[in-house]
This record gives sequence, structure tokens and C-alpha cells, in this order.
Amino acid sequence: MNIRDTTVNVGIACGLFASAGSHAYLYLHGYQHIPMIGPGFLVLVATFGALGVLIAVGGPAWLHLTALVGSAGAVAAFALSRTTGLFGFSERGLQPAPHALLSLLAELVVVALTMWSLRGIFGVSRPVRTRAAEIR
Repeated sequence: MNIRDTTVNVGIACGLFASAGSHAYLYLHGYQHIPMIGPGFLVLVATFGALGVLIAVGGPAWLHLTALVGSAGAVAAFALSRTTGLFGFSERGLQPAPHALLSLLAELVVVALTMWSLRGIFGVSRPVRTRAAEIR
């Protein structure tokens, strides 16, 4: 693991912690009373907290994939809660401020960094330079 990988891992972990912290705050300030949404926030807080710790210490690539899926799911749930509703729950805009915006940005950062960190695993990497290519 090089410094670039370590930096990306720390960035992913920070995004996960920011999202978990924002969701924990919202849970404690009223969301625990919303059926299906409150328990979902608790699961997200616990999962993102654990993933953040494990990724920060250099866990395997499948943890990055789990963080990607979880963050993409959180972004999708955010979008649903602003459009058609999610389990009968809907909100407008970026309310409650600033936590809606903070968690959305944190999750988008996690999605971007995890996609970048997984690029080589799924065959999306820079082409290998051969000696013949260098001679030309």
C-alpha cells in the first residue's frame, strides 16, 4: 500500500464518518420517531462507522465495494425522499439544513473515491507500457 492508497482510504473513511455523524445527529433530533426511516438511519450509522474504521486501517477491496454500494444507496434514498417519497416519508430541498447537504456531499465523495480505488480491480486501469511502445 502506497501513500496514494492510504490517502484515498482516509478520504473514504472521512466521508463515511461525516455521513454517519450527520445521520446520527438527525436520528437523535427527531428522526427516531419516523417508522422505517429511523431504524434505517441507525443501521447506516453503525455500518458506515464500522466501514470507516476498517477502510482507514487498510481493509480489503470488498470493503470499498461495500462502501460504494452503501453510499450509492444512501444517495438514491435521499433522491427518493425528495421526489416520490420513501416509505411514505418525503422532504423538500436540502432540509434539514445543513445536515442534508453535508450527508449528500459526504456520500458523493465516498462514491467517487471508492470508484477510483476500485478502478484496477474491474479492468479499468491505465494500459501497460511495453518496451516496443517505448522504442517508437
